[in-house]
Amino acid sequence: MAQRVASSSPVTLKEVKADVRVKTYITGANDLLNAMGYTEHGHRHAGIVSTVTKYILSNIGASEREQELGSIAAYLHDIGNVVNRLHHPMIGATMAEDILWNLGMPADEIAPILGAIGNHEELAGQPISHMSAALIIADKGDVHFSRVQNPVLETFDIHDRVNYAVQKSRIELDNDKREIALTLEIDTQAATVMEYFEIFLSRMVMCRNAAETLGYRFVLSVNGTLLE
Repeated sequence: MAQRVASSSPVTLKEVKADVRVKTYITGANDLLNAMGYTEHGHRHAGIVSTVTKYILSNIGASEREQELGSIAAYLHDIGNVVNRLHHPMIGATMAEDILWNLGMPADEIAPILGAIGNHEELAGQPISHMSAALIIADKGDVHFSRVQNPVLETFDIHDRVNYAVQKSRIELDNDKREIALTLEIDTQAATVMEYFEIFLSRMVMCRNAAETLGYRFVLSVNGTLLE
């Protein structure tokens, strides 16, 4: 690896978002997934997951620098989709390493970011750190009608229908109850609660494991009904 001079000040999320490669690759990743029929995985999703990851880390008492690194990991977590959906966490971690190294971030800060990016998918990932756990919950909790990119209602698949049905989605952390709650309001005429679980059960299990890594209990509320 080529030697480079480390940044004189800590690399921030603002710098990462301003990087031309980051902008281009996230846009390209969403274009690729849109062509494949997936829901939105672009700058909107990256921004929401980044914000919620930082919110979770802040409320569990993480340092300000860990919060910033977590928000960077979250913003970059889906960048590997610009290459291929298959193995995109590992691809994305490799891409993020090069981007962050060239921005001047030290290796000891890059390392936990790579682990969080590489472990955010339920098929091959697991919560391996507080940063990773917060990212998983933030990512899996972003279910919303605004993510649907297919303009033709009659051709919706189950992922389109379920996302389209979710009118409101929020993640809240309660330190007194030691709970992290995902609260959804679903239009059951667009999709049933059973359809939601058909495609999201494995993701909710991953959220439960992530919450336990943080020392919390994960709870899901759908249309006012608590599902534990």
